[in-house]
Amino acid sequence: MKVVKNYLWNVSYQIFVIIVPMITMPYISRVLGPHGVGVNSFTNSIVQYFVLFGGLGLGLYGNREIAYVRDDKRQLSKEFWELLILRTVTMTSALVIYIIMAYNWREYRGFLFIQSIQIIAAIIDISWFFMGIENFRITVLRNLLVKSISVICIFLFVKSRNDTGVYIAILALSTLFGNLTVFPYLKTYITRIPYNSISLLRHLKPSIYLFIPQIAIQIYVVLNKTMLGQMVSVDAAGFYDSSDKIIRLVLAIVTGTGTVLLPHIANQFIKGHLEQVRETFTISFQFVTLISLPIAFGLAAISSKFVYLFLGGSFEIVGLLLQIEAIAGVFIAWDNALGQQYLLPTGQTSRYTIAVVTGALVNIFFNVPFILFWKTVGSMWATVLSEVAVTLVMLFYVRQKIKIASLYHEFWKIFVACSVMFLSVSKLDSFLKTSWLSLCIEVAYGAVIYLLAILVFKPKIIQDFKNFVNARKF
Repeated sequence: MKVVKNYLWNVSYQIFVIIVPMITMPYISRVLGPHGVGVNSFTNSIVQYFVLFGGLGLGLYGNREIAYVRDDKRQLSKEFWELLILRTVTMTSALVIYIIMAYNWREYRGFLFIQSIQIIAAIIDISWFFMGIENFRITVLRNLLVKSISVICIFLFVKSRNDTGVYIAILALSTLFGNLTVFPYLKTYITRIPYNSISLLRHLKPSIYLFIPQIAIQIYVVLNKTMLGQMVSVDAAGFYDSSDKIIRLVLAIVTGTGTVLLPHIANQFIKGHLEQVRETFTISFQFVTLISLPIAFGLAAISSKFVYLFLGGSFEIVGLLLQIEAIAGVFIAWDNALGQQYLLPTGQTSRYTIAVVTGALVNIFFNVPFILFWKTVGSMWATVLSEVAVTLVMLFYVRQKIKIASLYHEFWKIFVACSVMFLSVSKLDSFLKTSWLSLCIEVAYGAVIYLLAILVFKPKIIQDFKNFVNARKF
């Protein structure tokens, strides 16, 4: 039941994360204006590169390594201190380089200095430890507290277009404060260890192996916007970014299973429970399909109305982009399951890296001709192809230990249920006027249609999941 509870904690937080931007984005866009929002986005994108390179993949690596040794308190303490010290060294180095860079960037110097708090916050971020021991309650409650405080502060202190620096400071300081609040919980799990037993360098090579795929992911996520901005227009890049953010935000409910299951499966694997690893992953993959498919189909059905209400009439093309990226959304969910729920926790980092790098290369290869012929729509199709490529490569590797047919058992039932839901909602959408009430009705209607279809088809995953939970294997 522990994993189920962790998943529910994580899902609760992901739903909260979806709601918060709907509250703050309309307010911030009107108060700060396009320039203020742009300054925050631009300077934050720069600091995130330093957080990424300073982290060297130690967050994901630390999650897995802590899961491997969590049953041995002495070894757990040793791993924690080694990883924390190494992360402090690498992130501090990144901070020094960042400060030098910011000092020499006159136009945005003040904003960049405020953003440096994000790097300090990353230095003391130990969420990877609590994820590794599968205590998601602490990290979720911390994040809920931080987000709530930041929302209140935004409405209290961001009042005019001159408050861009205040807005950036609120976001950065809330993250720093949140990371500090979890340290008191460490005393339950960690003890002191002899200084001479610490070995930092042994973690460097494997963490860098996990760092490489993170860079590859960043390349093909950021490159699309860069190429669109250069080859089409900045507006085109903005349209793509808006669609991508919506898809990934909504799918966070599904991809959160990867965050929860990585340490759980890693712990099973290190104990040699290989059959449990296969069974847990198979059930999880089918569950991801059961949830991600209706989300993608449903979002595609209401995309035009949702975009008009949420972003405004000038973002009309994003409705079409969402319909295309909904296809990619399903593969993103599968990529997450295959990578973070099987390849990474079972120590197959090199294969995970190959799959992600393949996706980046496919994206680069198709982006240029597709953008030239179809502009933003073309870039979105390149994204779909890249996600398909990642999934196929991962399935190629997974097939050696797990039967692919077992992952897609009775997939057709879920697909037909989603198709019925999509057609029903699309028909209703054409009759209802554009309003938030109509949108809520369509979402509720789609959910009911999908659930009824699932009850009719009765895919085996429903009973398998129930049995798995009741058996307390999950």
